Amino acid sequence: LKYHQTNLNIHANHLEIPKKTVMSSSSSYMDTSTGAVEHCETMASLHPDLATQYNTISSLFSRKLWHQLTITILDFVSTPTSTLRLTASGGNSYLSLYDRVVLTCDKKLNQLTLSRIAAAVAASLLKDGNDYVAARATLENLLEKKARLGPAPTLYIESQLALLHLNHMEMSNEMDAKLLRSIKETLASGDAILQEMDAAQTDATVVHSSYYEASMTYRKAVGTPEAYYREALLFLNYTPNVAPKRRYQIATDVSLAALTGDGVFNFGEIVTHNILESLKGTENQWLLDLMTVFANGNVFEFRKITAAHAKDIEGQPALTSRAELVQEKITLLALVNMVFERPSAERTLDFQDVAERTGVELEKVEWVIMRALSLGLIKGSMDQVDETVTVSWVMPRVLDNSQLKALASRFADWAVKVSKTKDYMGEQNPVFS
Repeated sequence: LKYHQTNLNIHANHLEIPKKTVMSSSSSYMDTSTGAVEHCETMASLHPDLATQYNTISSLFSRKLWHQLTITILDFVSTPTSTLRLTASGGNSYLSLYDRVVLTCDKKLNQLTLSRIAAAVAASLLKDGNDYVAARATLENLLEKKARLGPAPTLYIESQLALLHLNHMEMSNEMDAKLLRSIKETLASGDAILQEMDAAQTDATVVHSSYYEASMTYRKAVGTPEAYYREALLFLNYTPNVAPKRRYQIATDVSLAALTGDGVFNFGEIVTHNILESLKGTENQWLLDLMTVFANGNVFEFRKITAAHAKDIEGQPALTSRAELVQEKITLLALVNMVFERPSAERTLDFQDVAERTGVELEKVEWVIMRALSLGLIKGSMDQVDETVTVSWVMPRVLDNSQLKALASRFADWAVKVSKTKDYMGEQNPVFS
């Protein structure tokens, strides 16, 4: 009897173990849930003007409305000028919200939105006290969960981390060669992921924007101007709403890159973008004027602007170091625009006319034409005896409003000619009864 009794006691003890485990798990969940709610209540009490937002977050968390919670928190941390505060202990309120609320339910949240929240928290840490170490840790800790995040959120966080490194290097004025190589590798692998993403996916735009922002910033740090220009255009295409403070800097940088970039001749792409409007009425208004002049290929306006803003240009090493390339570019664009403005049947140009339009001496016209042909800006044949060039093709380009109006006028003239030809052919054909 004693033997059986001992066995029964052991068996009872074994039965109790799972019960204790379940209680521990339930207790753990209750602790995290209570902790999240208590944090929101504390912050609402500490900052009464944000009580509504914190109470909403607390309510959504308690009711396990994860989708609504994710969107609400993302909106909240996206407005640091009005919602970023200090905790009772003097810490960053976004980081505290992220640690006490978001990370307690991160598995249940949309992973890309979670990544965007983490990026916003990291950005606030860099701006609020310049805590680069904490900002970096926030993103790197999330990257440890790549398997759960998936390709798109992972690329988003990797791009944000690269951007964080680049901004920190710029602020500290110290370039880390090893870190730059790592960023280059990240961008190279990320490009392959972008190619596989479906552009119709709801998260495609956000991921593309993050990637091209990092790529654009990387190219600004290491060059070349034409590479920066290309990445900046892609960033702007995927980012319709650029922060006002950044618009001016990007407009300045992309203008300098377009003017000095090797092989950049299609200025219509950037001139028609509203980003350049941020230069109006500023000390860099002359850059906007130069961009317009290059888009129209107007050599003489170019000379007026450069003469009037000689000091401003001297303050831009990018322009002074590539002065010859800039001069060559405006000359070639003058030729391209001259060809484009003519009807296709009237594209045999005299050297003298080319000299007058491009502002070069007559003996240099042949070199200008050869240069345009070699760069693929035009196609055709040159008669050195008669001093003429016949152009059969001109570089495709993005047109501004004035150029579109001119093109529409030419189409109207062409339609009239076609109509007259039709009427003439009708009059010449015999009528059979």
